[in-house]
Amino acid sequence: MELTERKKKILAAVVQEYIRTAEPVGSKTIAATAHLGCSSATIRNELAELVSLGYLEQPHTSAGRVPTAQGYRMYVNELMEHETLSPEETAEIDRSLSVRPEDLMNDAGRLASQLTRYPALALAAKPPATIKRFDLIYLDANSFIIVVLLSDDTVRNKLVHLPVSADQALIQKLAAVFNAHFTGVGEQEITPAMIRAAERAADDNIGLTAVIAAFAIEVLTSQQEAQAVLVGESQLLHQPEFRDPDKAHRLMTYLSDGGHLADLPLSELGGENEVRVLIGPENVAEELRDSSVIIASYDAGDNMRGLIGVVGPTRMDYSKVAAKLSFIAAGLSKRLGGGAMPPPGMDNKLIIKGVEEDVEEKES
Repeated sequence: MELTERKKKILAAVVQEYIRTAEPVGSKTIAATAHLGCSSATIRNELAELVSLGYLEQPHTSAGRVPTAQGYRMYVNELMEHETLSPEETAEIDRSLSVRPEDLMNDAGRLASQLTRYPALALAAKPPATIKRFDLIYLDANSFIIVVLLSDDTVRNKLVHLPVSADQALIQKLAAVFNAHFTGVGEQEITPAMIRAAERAADDNIGLTAVIAAFAIEVLTSQQEAQAVLVGESQLLHQPEFRDPDKAHRLMTYLSDGGHLADLPLSELGGENEVRVLIGPENVAEELRDSSVIIASYDAGDNMRGLIGVVGPTRMDYSKVAAKLSFIAAGLSKRLGGGAMPPPGMDNKLIIKGVEEDVEEKES
């Protein structure tokens, strides 16, 4: 159902007031702040309809309304105004980023946490690699070398010692099979069925195909390893939503395990400084289902991409946080990837990418 303009204004007013106060929002507050030119009774009816449509919920009968994940998504996608940082704010961010590349990720994480008062993360990773070419160098009947050239032009090799003898013709045949079927594919695409088919094609009866495939998977997996920094986990304790010690502990424990940061959707981000917002249940990890994650991508140099982001309650000021992260990402791109900083006050031209937009793109 398409929302009327009045419903959209009421929904925006509820979200903005709830972000500000962390308290359920009633019709009298909306009437006093939204300047809709209608009565509190009319606003109550509209609020009830927004509840029935799934955009708002009522914690208990006598309480006001609070936004749902669906309500926040509508707000982020259509209703919020993009924040513009002042020249003073942008200058301070620019000054705060270290000129030493080895310190940049730590500096950026600390800066993002200080500016937003949420736990912040910084991540840099190479884009998923594939293998461009296999070379198998025959040494003698019991040894050969695997050499792979990756899509980022790095080279990896391995000396293989054989428990049984193999002739040069088999090694050459295996090289031809792997170059025909295993180049240009990702690590997850190398399946047991694919390996068995290669064994049959090469007439390999001694298991060399599995050895070469295992090395290819090892190389492709290692290329995806990311550098990750997390700072400010204790900032969660200042948020009303995390006054429950058990709830705060679960999320802080999850965030403190740096391996989880690599699960964030770096590959789904497009251009530099693009911002992605994941609200509540849109997050894959169960530990993040009551939280929102906002991340911005940057050019990390050396054929690497990165993200800078924060984790907080769904009741966060998405516009302000996105603007600050976008500008920090621009600073990282400038220093690491040779990009340009946006002019002061122009950083509100960021791209907010959400789940609903992705679905529409895939359907079109």
